[in-house]
Amino acid sequence: MDPLNMTTLDFELATQLAATTLRHARALGVRPLAAAVLDGAGHPLAVLRDEHASSLRPRTATGKARGCLGLGVGGRELARRAQAMPAFFDAINSLTDGEVIPVAGGILLRNIDGHLLGAIGVSGDTSDNDERCALLAIEALGLIADTGEVQA
Repeated sequence: MDPLNMTTLDFELATQLAATTLRHARALGVRPLAAAVLDGAGHPLAVLRDEHASSLRPRTATGKARGCLGLGVGGRELARRAQAMPAFFDAINSLTDGEVIPVAGGILLRNIDGHLLGAIGVSGDTSDNDERCALLAIEALGLIADTGEVQA
């Protein structure tokens, strides 16, 4: 099935997306990553960790994706909001047992119609490099990324 016309994200595409993200990290020479792909309801479909990535990376990646889904915006917008409203994000993290990580590297996944399919979170290098690896994988697999970046 064409990913651009999908209405739900399945585990096969989620696994491909996570694995392709880790492969891009290796090809680019960035630090070892973990990638977590969640469906639209926030349930994990694929969580992969490069064997050299540290043990907290999968949880961090999941937190990046979960925050995007929970608040409906990409990681870059989450970061802006967290900076502007720290008390709100303290409350959100209190409600979610610290499972919202508002930084780049969390990306909403959409189809051609803008329908939300899920999210990917990546952790292991700088947030910019985490995001870059995910964006390359998203493009390679024919999905549309929503990073929360304001379009000029």
